Formats: sequence, C-alpha cells, structure tokens
Amino acid sequence: MSMFKRCFICSLLFVVFCPSSGYIGSGDSLRRKVSVEVNPGLKPPTTLPPGVNLVHVRALGQNDTLHFLFCNQGAPSLLLVHTNSTESTVHVNWPEFISRSSPGSLQVEPQRSVQYSSALVITRLWEYSDVNNTADPQHTSESSFYPPYELQDFIWSDLNQSDHRIRICGRDRTAAGFSNGSFCLQISAFESEGRESAWPSLLHNSNSSQLRVSLEGVTAQVNYSRFSLELQSVGDSGFQGRVDVHRSIDDEYTPSIFKVSQWVSFPVNSSRVWGYAQWKPVAYRKSSPVTEDATPCRHSEPVPIARPPHSALIQAYFSHRPQTYGLNVSFGIAGDAFYNATNYLSWTVLMGVGDPPVDSFSVFIICIMAVGLGTPLVLIMVGGVFLCIRKRTSQRSGYEPIN
Repeated sequence: MSMFKRCFICSLLFVVFCPSSGYIGSGDSLRRKVSVEVNPGLKPPTTLPPGVNLVHVRALGQNDTLHFLFCNQGAPSLLLVHTNSTESTVHVNWPEFISRSSPGSLQVEPQRSVQYSSALVITRLWEYSDVNNTADPQHTSESSFYPPYELQDFIWSDLNQSDHRIRICGRDRTAAGFSNGSFCLQISAFESEGRESAWPSLLHNSNSSQLRVSLEGVTAQVNYSRFSLELQSVGDSGFQGRVDVHRSIDDEYTPSIFKVSQWVSFPVNSSRVWGYAQWKPVAYRKSSPVTEDATPCRHSEPVPIARPPHSALIQAYFSHRPQTYGLNVSFGIAGDAFYNATNYLSWTVLMGVGDPPVDSFSVFIICIMAVGLGTPLVLIMVGGVFLCIRKRTSQRSGYEPIN
C-alpha cells in the first residue's frame, strides 16, 4: 500500500473513531473499598456538643489503607493518615477527645503502620472593603479588613450524609451577616479515578478526597466586600511544603482556566512528594454556574506558624509538636463583580497522598490537534498525487501542459 493511502486511511479512522473514545490519561487502575462512619465508637452516655461530629472515611487498598478524618470541633479539619496495613483502625478516647485534655486521644493503630500524616485546617474567613476594586488583599491597608470570622467559634447544623459524601453548614452566632447565611463544607471520598460533573471538575483518584467550601447567603458588610480564606497545613516534623503552579493548554473540564495550584509536602532532604492539596485558581458565584459565573482566585505564599490551630482533631492526633504552615486564598480580580452580586461563593480543593493527579489531554482535544495538523499534510499529498496523475496522463497523450 502506498504512503498516501496509509496516511489517508489512518487519518480517516482517527477522525471517525475519536469522538466515541473515552478519556486518555495515565489511568489510575487502583480501586479502594470506601466506607464512612460517623463518630466511631461513641456510646452513651458520652455525647458530643450539638452539631459537632467526627467522620471517619476508610479507603482500603490491596496492601495499604487511607484514613480520612473530618471534625468540626474547633476549626474544621480534614486529616489524612496513610498506613501500610490493611488492618489499621482508628481508636478514639472519647472523654479525652471531647475535653481536649490530652494529646493522643485519637490514634491510628498499629502506630508502627503509619507512613504519613497531614491535615488541612480552615481557620478564618476574612472580609475586606475593596473600595478601590483592586482585589489584592496583600496590598490592602489593615483598616480595610473587618474582624475575621473565627471558624473555631462557629455553631454547626446537623451533618448530612449521602454515600461517600458528607455536608455540614455553620455560622457565626455573633455576626449579623450570618443571620440568613451559612458557611458550608462538603467532603467527598472516591473509590477510583474520575471527575465530578460540577465545576471545577478536578481529576481525582482513589488516593484523594475532595473538600468544597461555599459561602451561601451571607450578607456582606459593605457593597464592595471581597473574601479571603485562611488555610493551615499541619504535618509531622521533618516535612516542608511549597506551592507549585502548573500550566496547561486544555481547559475542556474547567472552561477558561489553564492553571492548577498544588501545595505539596515533602521530606526536608528529599524532593519526593508525599502528600498534597490541589486546586484550580477559580471560584464560582453560583451553585449551578455558567462560564460567566467563574471568578479567579489567588494564593499567598505559605509561611510557618508557631502554634497549631485550635482544632480538637489536631490536638487529639498530633502528640508531638507538629509543623504548621499557613496561606490565604483570595477570591476575585480587579474589576470583577463583588460578592454581593450573587451572595454566593464556592471553592474546591483536593487532598491526597502521593503525587497529585495530572490532567491529560482528552481524546476530543487530541482529535482536534490531529485533524488540524494532519489536514494540511493530507491536502498536500492529495495535490501531489493529482499532479502526478495529470503529468502521466499528458505524457501518454503527447500533450505537454503550459507552465
């Protein structure tokens, strides 16, 4: 078969079958058995404060186990513990946990099986007056900031659970702005690789869980208010962190967003990533957004913090002095609509162990690239073939074309 025929047939097959193909990626073949338990081992007469819960998500692998623990007593925290055992369990000394009387009241046993531990804590919600419409809190005067909403003082509603997803909402009881509004958290666990349909449609795998933060119906202090979220990362000593920003030319899953930010954790004397928090620099101003409802966000650089946050989960698990870093994620850019345009804001972050998931080009994008690059080549080859045919025909007939 001639080169032209082979190229033409390959291009034709590629165009025909591309649209019906699935996602092409690295392919996370690992599946985990996920189970969710609320307040494991808690029995009467011991009770938690109203609205407070400890959620344990156990993700069992072939030769290891991930334990995701979420608690909203104090600042809401999501703790990840990775063990090299399929028999590891969570043990809670409930009286000590509730009273926060001693470190070590929550343990993952056997303790020798623990390979890595890290927690993401949401400590404060900042509101500031952006009268100059710069959306740059790092260069905004301190007088423009209102007293922060301390999440450790929030009161919380009952927890809602559906399959491997939980949702809980809270409010500041002393703030008038929360009289009809809520600060909500949604945690999702996954058995295998995939994406949620809701934007930003982060690529997740079985080594990760997802946290979605939303501000719903809260009344801003002024018409030109913007918000910023304070996050703290707590982990074992000997680890350090940094935020890497990666770029892409594919925005199919998150329209108009071509970056992903990754707060990675790695040992002091190594570059190997052990854990991460990953997000796309975008928030949404509606619960069911369209492209126009997206608003960019940006982060500050992580800084060390002398003391761990006021969180029952952190105080109970980390018996030795852990390392704590903090950063802020601010929402909006200069000229963008203010919060009160919709009174809604949501932002999503993925937390996991190992290397962060990496977006690959979808088949649709690959098809477009292949057709775009291949079509000119096919046209040139087709033109060459017709020219050869015309020349041979003219030679046989004795006619020489005019050049």
